[in-house]
Amino acid sequence: MNGKRQFRNSPFNILSHAVTVALAIAVIFALTVVLAQSTQAQTPATGVGRTEEVLHSFGSGSDGYRPFAGLIFDAAGNLYGTTAGAYESCNYYGCGTVFELSPTAGGGWTEQVLHIFGNGRDGAYPYASLIFDSAGNLYGTTAGGGSTYCFNGCGTVFELTPVAGGWAETVLYSFCPQGGICSDGDSPDSALVFDAEGNLFGTTSSGGTGCRYNSCGVVWEITP
Repeated sequence: MNGKRQFRNSPFNILSHAVTVALAIAVIFALTVVLAQSTQAQTPATGVGRTEEVLHSFGSGSDGYRPFAGLIFDAAGNLYGTTAGAYESCNYYGCGTVFELSPTAGGGWTEQVLHIFGNGRDGAYPYASLIFDSAGNLYGTTAGGGSTYCFNGCGTVFELTPVAGGWAETVLYSFCPQGGICSDGDSPDSALVFDAEGNLFGTTSSGGTGCRYNSCGVVWEITP
């Protein structure tokens, strides 16, 4: 028994154990440094002043105004968004636009209007941000337009498809086409989400049948 105990505690075993511990500490230290550097790269520095640069100032009327919604990027670094108004549009205040901002080689950004909501039936007042599908088509909502039952229309879900020389709009759904109680919803002013099967989901701020005056809103799904 004493011989086995002495062998177990021999200088060789003690040295081997020390080397193993040292290697483990070195690995843990290296991982800590890598994770710390990664966190610093992904986390903006706090307490540091930022510099603002105006990429585009809306002002010509036809380029839109009142961009309420957030922006999205495509894979090439172009920005896409909406404005709720545009002077050259369906009424005095305009019914809105979908636009793209592209970085130029010499610095700065160039705006291109992809669609002007112009006749009411194609939608009006796109307050929400856009989304892309895997094929590069854009989808969004308008809080008005579409069905003529509501005063300014009850809202739409639309798709913009890139074609030669521009983009083509398709209205996927107009809310409250039946008139009366808008049980299917009214005023979809939120952004959309896709599921894995390509179904679209969103909300409306009015319509439905769940509360007094039938104006508490709904959650909806549109299937291909």
